[in-house]
Amino acid sequence: MELVQLTINGKVVEVQPGATILEAARKLNIEIPTLCHLRLQDGEHVSCTSSCRVCVVEVDGRKNLAAACSTPVSPYMSVKTNTQKVANARKTIVELLLSDHPQDCLKCQKNLKCELQKIASDLNIRDIRYEGEMNRVPTDYSSVAITRDVDKCILCRRCVSVCNNIQTVNVLSPVSRGFDTIMSTAFLEPLADTNCTNCGQCVAVCPTGALREANDEDRVWDALDDEDKYVIVQTAPAIRTSLGEQFGFKPGTNVTGKMVSALKALGFKKVYDTDFAADLTIMEEATELINRIKENKNLPLLTSCCPGWIKFLEHNYGEFLNLPSSCKSPQQMFGAIAKSYLAEKIGVDPKNMIVVSVMPCTAKKFEASREELEVNGIRDVDIVITTRELSSMIKSAGLDLKEFEDEDFDNPLGESSGAGVIFGNTGGVMEAALRTAHEWVTGETLENIEFKAVRGFVGIKSAKVKIGDLELKVAVASSLGNARKLMESIKDGTNEYSMIEVMACPFGCIDGGGQPFIRGNRDILRKRAEVLYSEDLDKKIRKSHENPMIKKVYKSYLIKPNSEKAHEILHTHYISR
Repeated sequence: MELVQLTINGKVVEVQPGATILEAARKLNIEIPTLCHLRLQDGEHVSCTSSCRVCVVEVDGRKNLAAACSTPVSPYMSVKTNTQKVANARKTIVELLLSDHPQDCLKCQKNLKCELQKIASDLNIRDIRYEGEMNRVPTDYSSVAITRDVDKCILCRRCVSVCNNIQTVNVLSPVSRGFDTIMSTAFLEPLADTNCTNCGQCVAVCPTGALREANDEDRVWDALDDEDKYVIVQTAPAIRTSLGEQFGFKPGTNVTGKMVSALKALGFKKVYDTDFAADLTIMEEATELINRIKENKNLPLLTSCCPGWIKFLEHNYGEFLNLPSSCKSPQQMFGAIAKSYLAEKIGVDPKNMIVVSVMPCTAKKFEASREELEVNGIRDVDIVITTRELSSMIKSAGLDLKEFEDEDFDNPLGESSGAGVIFGNTGGVMEAALRTAHEWVTGETLENIEFKAVRGFVGIKSAKVKIGDLELKVAVASSLGNARKLMESIKDGTNEYSMIEVMACPFGCIDGGGQPFIRGNRDILRKRAEVLYSEDLDKKIRKSHENPMIKKVYKSYLIKPNSEKAHEILHTHYISR
């Protein structure tokens, strides 16, 4: 295919036909500001509505300025991005946005991370020339996971694009017209009363503070200050690979040891690894898979680790609630085993134990609040905070992650296998389950334990796996839009899979709605993924069923996978919504 040649600011560049001026400029490392535009690095559109007009440029031969994000290139086009006309237009556009925007940056959770704030600073805007009526809409606090502050919305429609096009949840859309336009739910319903899955991808792409996670930092501080409570914390695998970014570490830096030290400095009695519970999940889920295959019943088994996916299933495919694994997620399994086995072992009344989770995910906040996720009236998990909230707590305590020495997780619930670590990557749950299921079915040691066919950032991955005389066809989906495609294949009877792993977020937990904001930067996502695969490689134990602490818990407490005791503590049920 013949490339298109054009000049931008006097520099010649060649790009593929159909490329936009914005893409051509980025190839020359020419920065053009954007607010509504969002595109993943390898070309997949997320949002390109041309609504904000901040990216306007001059094109020779055109009377009006053109939006760089949506204007396709043409042969020998001549573009200027840095003229006074362009600068004045951009400044006026941003000033108009600011004229209807709250001036409370110091109190905003997005302060110093706000894209509108950055562009205003880059354009040297110091005064608001346009003053007048401001749109005022009550803040929606109904959801335990996501807060909507519509006053801060700049109508970029990124949230709408992600919710509708990527996740296919279709909760958000433009409402009303003209000055009264807002991005909202149908009939202005509270978010908690909609089909929202709490995945937080809308939060991840919002350029301002209009969408944010429901903040639970004060609840954690209050718990830590309560001398009558025994407060412990668990951290998901995806936290160690992203937390460092909030403190100036290069993406792809594993900060596990420093994170443990920081959590202890904050006052937690014990710091545990959710990877332990991931191993526990595999013990239960692999057993469940094998039983279902033997009985040829309730197939495909759908993984149940992702609460955003489970809520999506409950809303959209209630007729298939026999298919998801009955296993609680690793977060909930940890809480349940901590308030039973651990509490008994260390002599703490479960009613006085507070389990805090640090998760890459806003949906985990909702999951922890589900009525059915308790044992004998005691909640599995009490408080959930995101990676961003943890970094905020560390900073507000006057601590710097870089200054800490490495420490190990506490035991007995801190020991994990490499299989538990890779849960943070899309395909990780599937790979971990296959490692264990293979050895249990064949009775033979699996030498090549890396199932690379289920790795990577392709939205739907499938593989045929030989386990003894069985040939299993498995699939991995990341993003709810891709999950919908697989569920439709089940619905129309064309499904051929024995097991399907689903993660609600596009690239798994490393790209969760509670992670540091990176606007879909796949270079950073790949580096985050590499951290988890490297840790897996470095582990002496890489299969969940070989974890000695897991063996000990079963021998002394749970008896065996899928036992009556295990079902009481580690399994759950789902509801059609």
